[in-house]
Amino acid sequence: MEKERSSFTGRLGFVLAAAGSAVGLGNIWRFPYLVAQYGGGIFLLVYIILVVTFGFALMAAEIALGRKTGLSAIGAFQKLNKKFKFLGILTSIVPIVIFPYYCVIGGWVTKYFTVFLTGQAQDAAQETYFSSFIGQVWQPLGWFALFVGVTAVIVLLGVEKGIEKASKFMMPLLVVLTVCVAIFVACQPGAWDGIVYYFTPNFSHFSSGTVLAALGQLFYSMSLAMGIMITYGSYMKKDVDLEKSVKQIEIFDTGIAIFAGLMVVPAVFVFSSGDLSKLQTGPGLMFEMLPQVFGSMNGVVGGVLGTLFFLLVLFAALTSSISLMETVVSILQDKLKWNRKTICLLVAAGAFLVGIPSSLGNGIWKEWSSSVLFGMDFLTFFDFISNSVLMPIVAFFTCVFVGWVIKPKTLSDEIEISSPFKRKKMFEVIIRYIAPICIVAILISSVFKLV
Repeated sequence: MEKERSSFTGRLGFVLAAAGSAVGLGNIWRFPYLVAQYGGGIFLLVYIILVVTFGFALMAAEIALGRKTGLSAIGAFQKLNKKFKFLGILTSIVPIVIFPYYCVIGGWVTKYFTVFLTGQAQDAAQETYFSSFIGQVWQPLGWFALFVGVTAVIVLLGVEKGIEKASKFMMPLLVVLTVCVAIFVACQPGAWDGIVYYFTPNFSHFSSGTVLAALGQLFYSMSLAMGIMITYGSYMKKDVDLEKSVKQIEIFDTGIAIFAGLMVVPAVFVFSSGDLSKLQTGPGLMFEMLPQVFGSMNGVVGGVLGTLFFLLVLFAALTSSISLMETVVSILQDKLKWNRKTICLLVAAGAFLVGIPSSLGNGIWKEWSSSVLFGMDFLTFFDFISNSVLMPIVAFFTCVFVGWVIKPKTLSDEIEISSPFKRKKMFEVIIRYIAPICIVAILISSVFKLV
């Protein structure tokens, strides 16, 4: 007799878990520096418009696919059309590629949290601290292993006792911490110029690059085209309002991103006297620039603020790594029919082994990796392949599958099981016509950046 599939207890558990997946490092460091790079308020405006249209349609499609079939990515696509089994396999590759290097960054976050927690804020504020840390061997590997272990323990506990309980604890606390830190930063002398830049749309900065960057961030931030939302949708009960759940996930994810920008942009304005180049350092913004911001403040205030900041980043990293690992575990469970404990341990061990190059790629392996990977270290290369190549390809074929193979009505009917589908027409138009064109543009743009 086939074992009954695990499920979330209700809409709150599902929304918090799915929002936890969406809210991650992309919201905390990637979103703020993209806002700065693409004109402040105009990028924010474009992003919000895309979230409620493009993002809504893709997320609703993926969750409905999971709930309709009760399966993770490979099984879901195959069940609805056997010819599209390849799409399930391709979708499953994305979290397998992302999870190891994501945990490497999670290890860095864990390290910084403990540094600030133990009163070493001034050490972390040194310009060479981050490069010195990631250039070592055992330190980065140790924190990486710890982060993988914590993620594995939560996933091992299962959907309801592990993922849902962890999300119900971490997500509300993450929201409170984000709002409190953002308000504190906004009240600092000199922060007002950063706030004005952040919220005021300057249409002279608008370009096709702004739209493409916002679309790319949408995939990264909302956990789209990774199989995650299909997996979580398969745990969703039929009586849960799917459309309303998607809207609530969007509010959570976009709200955290906006408040993250409100933390980072004004803080850097205060520290650098409005030097926008300081905002465009990617991962370094979180691990190099912000510790300097906290270190420049009053000793106690800077230490407390830095501790709270890296605590909320740690929660964000954990909720996303949980969803990535759960997706891989679910895929293997559906395929191999092994028990959850065995698969969790295998995935954790595999992730650690595969993640070693990303952990050492900024240190002893940096010169070698950059010579064979188009000038990129291992982590940057895996990030590029997953986010700029694989995810757009998966999203494109998903739109073709839903829009032209099984037809949008198949998923609209699934959504309407629990409630009327208010944005049904918009969903159908975006999935069939608008999204595929935009996704191809993202893919072409990504390839041109490489060459």
